[in-house]
Amino acid sequence: MIPPEALAAPPVADETPTAWSCTVDTLRAGKECVFEADLSAGAPSDSQDASNKKLLQDVGRALCSEAVGNIREGRPDATLTALCERRYITAVDQCGLDGTSFVVDSKGRFAPAARACYRALANVLQEVQFMATVASPCCECAARANCPGTADRCYAEVAQQATAPQTQACLSDRCAAACAVVLPGAAARPSPTVQQRTRSSSPGSASL
Repeated sequence: MIPPEALAAPPVADETPTAWSCTVDTLRAGKECVFEADLSAGAPSDSQDASNKKLLQDVGRALCSEAVGNIREGRPDATLTALCERRYITAVDQCGLDGTSFVVDSKGRFAPAARACYRALANVLQEVQFMATVASPCCECAARANCPGTADRCYAEVAQQATAPQTQACLSDRCAAACAVVLPGAAARPSPTVQQRTRSSSPGSASL
């Protein structure tokens, strides 16, 4: 039985992060989350602002490498990873919070004031994961084939299907297999079947 004095005891709050708390892990996984950190705001501080940014910059390299590697089953893409790191650092500029509070509390939870920061970082990782899915194989081939518009420009344009005509012609000519997903009309031009190839090569197979 529960002793009577236990029922009268004041409640004890469990302040450990819940599974829904916004943390670096939820950022990494792209999960929905809740900003649970209880951080009081103070006066602006340049040193705290810089500390907040540095904290998230330090994990940027790992997050970018994972965002690319997970999609590509462990195969690296140095160009895309470097692009991610540059975009990530730009996004971190929103994470200083003017030094009015910690961006992440002692339990690893993002501060409620860091919503814009968290969204900016999440957007970078999501965009890079998309590029790793649709653009990475194509842009790697484009670089090997010396097509115009490679490096960062290739990833951005291929992901948006906005490549210049000269680049698109090169991709179609030299990287058709690697770029099949993103080349306009690729899905409408399926490879001929064995039977079709056999008929087309047989005497008298031409249409009348």
